[in-house]
Amino acid sequence: MTKEAKTHYEVIVVGAGVAGIYQIKRLVDLGIDATVLESAPDLGGTWYWNRYPGCRFDSESYTYGFSFSRELLDEWHWKERFSSQPENLRYLNFVADKFDLRKHMQFNCKVEAMQFDETRDLWRVKTGDGRELTARFVVLGIGLLSAPTMPRIEGVDTFKGRSFHTFYWPHEPVDLVGKKVAIIGTGATAIQIIPEIAGKVADLTIFQRRPNWSAPLNNSLISKEEMADIRSRYDEIFAACLLTPGAFVHGPDKRGFYEVSREERVKFWDKLYDEPGFGIWLANFREIFTDEVANAEFSEYIADRIRRRVKDPRVAEKLIPKDHGFGVQRVPLETHYFEAYNRDNVHLVDLKETPIERITEKGLRTTGRDYEFDVIIYATGFDAITGAYDRIDIKGIGGETLYRKWKDAPQTFLGMLVHGFPNLLMPTGPQSASASTNFPRGIENGVNWCTDLMRYAWDRGYTRADATREAEERWTAHVVKMYEMMLMRKAKSWFTGYNSNVAGHEEGTIRYFVYNGGTPKFVGIVNEVAAKGYQEIAFSSGARAGQDATRSRVTA
Repeated sequence: MTKEAKTHYEVIVVGAGVAGIYQIKRLVDLGIDATVLESAPDLGGTWYWNRYPGCRFDSESYTYGFSFSRELLDEWHWKERFSSQPENLRYLNFVADKFDLRKHMQFNCKVEAMQFDETRDLWRVKTGDGRELTARFVVLGIGLLSAPTMPRIEGVDTFKGRSFHTFYWPHEPVDLVGKKVAIIGTGATAIQIIPEIAGKVADLTIFQRRPNWSAPLNNSLISKEEMADIRSRYDEIFAACLLTPGAFVHGPDKRGFYEVSREERVKFWDKLYDEPGFGIWLANFREIFTDEVANAEFSEYIADRIRRRVKDPRVAEKLIPKDHGFGVQRVPLETHYFEAYNRDNVHLVDLKETPIERITEKGLRTTGRDYEFDVIIYATGFDAITGAYDRIDIKGIGGETLYRKWKDAPQTFLGMLVHGFPNLLMPTGPQSASASTNFPRGIENGVNWCTDLMRYAWDRGYTRADATREAEERWTAHVVKMYEMMLMRKAKSWFTGYNSNVAGHEEGTIRYFVYNGGTPKFVGIVNEVAAKGYQEIAFSSGARAGQDATRSRVTA
C-alpha cells in the first residue's frame, strides 16, 4: 500500500516546517504510524515560502538549529551568525534527508477541514485533493506567521505590472534592476528587504502606515575555528537558552534600572547597540518591559540613534514610532535600513498624511497624487498566531468550530490543547511560550511535551484526551494576568492580535496570543502537569477505529 493510498494513521502532522520536521522525527523514532501533510510542494514552512531579498534569522543561527542530535550538531556548519533563507532551507532539507524523513511526508496536500468523530475517537481530515484520512491524533505544526494578508485596498487586481506579497516572493529570480518599485509596509519584512534592493532599483517608494522600532542585527561570518568552538559549547548554549525568558542567549541584566546612573545606562546601551542580535532588547534592564518611565528613556535613546543615522530630520522623525515604546512588541533587526533613506532614489510616503485610495493599472493613488510603478511589493504582514488555524474548518465535539470558539480571543490549556477538541495537539499554539521566544527552542519543548502526552495515552490504552473546561479557563486567566505587568498590553502588535488588514483585528479587544511568563516558567508549569499525571486532562477508552487503540506501529 502506498503512502497516498493509506487512509488511516495513528498520527497526522499538519505542516512540514521546523515543528513538523521535529514532530515526525520523534514519532518515527517511536515506531508510530504517522504522516505529515504539507500544502507546499516541499518542506521548509517559513523558509520554503519566504524568499524575499534579505530574509534571514534574527536568532543566532547556532541557537536556532535542532538540538536533538549530537551527530547533526557536529556535521552542520553555520556560515553566518544570522543565517539567510537559502541556507536555512538547505539546513532543513539536510535534516530531513539525514534522518530519511521525507518518505513520511505528503506534499501539495492542503488540509481543508477536520472533524472529530465522537463515536470512534478519531479525527476525519479532508484534503484538497479530495481524500478523507483518519487519525487518532492530529498535531498542528502550521506556524505562527503562515497566513499572509493583503491590504484591504480597492483595485489590487487592476495593476498591470508585477506584484506579490512577500510571503509569495517568486522562486525564480526577480529582476529589479532599473525598475520603479513600491513597497507597502515597514514591518519586519520590509525592514529586511529595503536595504537589500535600494541600491539596485531605479526608484524605491516606501508607503508607511506606522513605523516600527528597529535595531542593528550586526551580522558576521562564522569561521571554521569559531564554529568548532561553538560545537564544543552546544550543551552550554542550549542550557543557557532554557534559562532566559526568550530562550535566546540574551538574558536580562540583573541590575535594576534605577540602581544605575544615567551615564552608566547610556554607556551600557551603546555597548548593546553595537553587539549582534537581540541583546539591545533582551539583555537590557527588565524595567523597559514594565515601567513606562524607564521605557520612555530607553525609547528616546533609540530615537536619537535613528536621528544620527538618517540625514533628513523630517524623514528621521517619520521613522520613529510615537504610539508605542521600544521593545513592547517584537523588535525587527536591521542591516543598514535607516541608511537606505539617505539615498536619492528612496522616498518615504506617510500614509497618515496621504492615505492610499486605490491601486491603479499603472501604480497607486494616494490622496496626494498618482504614482507609477513597474513592481508593487506587499509587505503587509500576516493574520498572526490564529490565522492559519482559522483557514482550516476544524470541528470538535458537537460540531463546534475552532474559529467560532476563538473568534474574540483564543482559549487553550497550556497553549497546546483546546477543550472540546480531543486528541488535537498544538506544540506551538496560541498562548504557549513559543510565539514570543526563540522559535525552535519553543518547538522542541512543545513537541516533546505533546509526544509524551500521546505516549501516556498509548501506554494506558486511552483513545481520547481532552483538556477540561476548568483547566482551559484557569490557563487562559493566567495568560491574561501575565499581560497586566507588561507594557505590551498597550501595543498595536500581532502579539496582541492587531492587524489592520484583518476584519475585526484593527482596534479594540486585546487577543491574548502569547504567554508572557518566559520560557523557564512555562517549561516548569507544563513539566509539572506531566509529572502529576496530566490531572487536568480527561482521558477515556472507547472506540477502536477498527484497530488496536494503543500504538499503530509501522510495519515493514
